[in-house]
Amino acid sequence: MHTVILKQVNKTYRLDTVGVTALSDIDLEIRANRFTVISGLSGSGKTTLLNLIGCIDRPDRGEITVAGEAVQTLSDDALSDFRARFIGFIFQNFNLLPVLTAYENVEYPLLLAHVPAAQRKQRVNTLLEAVGLSDKARHRPGQLSGGQRQRVAIARALAPAPQLVLADEPTANLDSHTGAAMIALMRQMRREHHVSFVISSHDPQMIAEADDAVKIHDGRIIEVKHLKDSVL
Repeated sequence: MHTVILKQVNKTYRLDTVGVTALSDIDLEIRANRFTVISGLSGSGKTTLLNLIGCIDRPDRGEITVAGEAVQTLSDDALSDFRARFIGFIFQNFNLLPVLTAYENVEYPLLLAHVPAAQRKQRVNTLLEAVGLSDKARHRPGQLSGGQRQRVAIARALAPAPQLVLADEPTANLDSHTGAAMIALMRQMRREHHVSFVISSHDPQMIAEADDAVKIHDGRIIEVKHLKDSVL
């Protein structure tokens, strides 16, 4: 079973009058309920690939299927709705709203989805407990460490119960010890919530923990390895 399928996907950006090729002829299948890591040098196309999988950007050519939906055929409004229901995001700079508490940051996507208040409360409290931050629920991001903020970001990504969570260099701004703890937490959340994680990273710790490893170079996939058979 596959969460994401890309067929002959191409993406070019315009830089003034020059076309810059970001991705060329990408064929990739991302298996469900796996910890997939996309690695490559800076500028190799990792983030562009993640943005296409996450329905933040559209390909110039090719087909992208996410959770059974041919997303390149959707209107902007339908794509936004699809993204909110099926995809969670974790960013290297956390992207938490500074005026909201940890609880409110996790609750925010549920408010946008019009989830009833009682259900929101149960979901947020469950997730904050899962990431070890029940006692920090009323703290704002500025009162939290980098690792704690990343834990809030992981809980927020999981709040709408997505099928797919995308993380762009999630350990880049963390020390090695905290980064290792975040990797362990994401693997735990993948297992407990039966969600696929797709992560762009050049962190050796992250790459070593991949179930499936994808290597990209100059906008082309040069290697795909299935490293772990078990999804446990």
